[in-house]
Amino acid sequence: MKVLIFLSEIMIPLVLFYIAGFGILSGRPVFDDFLAGAKEGMKTVAGILPTLIGLMTAVGILRASGLLDFLGQLMTIPAALIHFPAAVVPVLLVRLISNSAATGLMLDIFKEYGTDSYVGMVTSVMMSCTETLFYCMSLYFGTAGIKRTRYTLAGALIATGAGVAASVVLTGILRIS
Repeated sequence: MKVLIFLSEIMIPLVLFYIAGFGILSGRPVFDDFLAGAKEGMKTVAGILPTLIGLMTAVGILRASGLLDFLGQLMTIPAALIHFPAAVVPVLLVRLISNSAATGLMLDIFKEYGTDSYVGMVTSVMMSCTETLFYCMSLYFGTAGIKRTRYTLAGALIATGAGVAASVVLTGILRIS
């Protein structure tokens, strides 16, 4: 265990020194390359910022309007059929859009039900097994200028469904043992 802690503490400085050393040994202007990369990164941030602001605003509106609670109540019966707690449905819906908002909802679930409860464990595993697919699709496809996404959304929703199923199954297995 001490070896792993040592490696985790030394990895980032080691990689940074390796990159700088490799650049210097190969005769590259390392600082100029760093500045060019930072400039390119700032252009990317400026291009992504409107999408991020729009997504954060949409999540705020969904939470404040009570639509998430309504959808959670609406999905109670279908969720019960697959043993998915109805309290986690709003987290799942928000998780499709924003990780930070879903984390906030997850913390609310932890406060209400506890981290070791079935609901808390399903939430934790579900957060690990799913992705913020609308965020990723809008951000990465928008940045790359991709207009036709073809089967990406369908595939991502199927993968999310598999992640939800995995969270229920894995939590059920953990609960039994």
